[in-house]
Amino acid sequence: MKKIIFLLAIISFSINIKAQEINWISLNKALELQKETPKKIMIDVYTNWCGPCKLLDKKTFHNKDVVAFVNENYYAVKFNGEGDESVNYKGKSYGNPNYDKNKANKRNSAHEFANFMRINAYPTIAFLNEKGDFIFPLRGFQDAQQLEFYLKLFIDDKHRELTTQEKFDAYYNAFKPAFKTD
Repeated sequence: MKKIIFLLAIISFSINIKAQEINWISLNKALELQKETPKKIMIDVYTNWCGPCKLLDKKTFHNKDVVAFVNENYYAVKFNGEGDESVNYKGKSYGNPNYDKNKANKRNSAHEFANFMRINAYPTIAFLNEKGDFIFPLRGFQDAQQLEFYLKLFIDDKHRELTTQEKFDAYYNAFKPAFKTD
């Protein structure tokens, strides 16, 4: 009986840990899923050597409010901006022809898709709309409440209304974050 209770406790603990993780998929998979069920895409563009990227993953992407909101509203993609993954985007294939596997955990050549999105700093969180069109690159580390602002701005397409700096500032100043910080 003790073994059964112990086993149930481990399973319950494992489910809770899994429930607090973002459901990361590849960009190719996200673009494929969009054809059946359109959703916006959030891309965590990182590198293996990037300290702020690791902090973003540890602190922000494991925040329970961020996890719940992203899993419900976005396709979440992890993309190594210096990796060797092949990406098929809007009829074109992108790779990293200068990738050096010996530098996998060091600075490597930039991926063609990162260049296409004009990403030159890590981490960058790129947002795509339901058609896979590029919306915005959010550069640098963001805590849960900073990221919340952009997650909600793009999910509701409010960014389309913010055509001047004054409108953006008014929206930003009126925004009340709801995500708890850990």
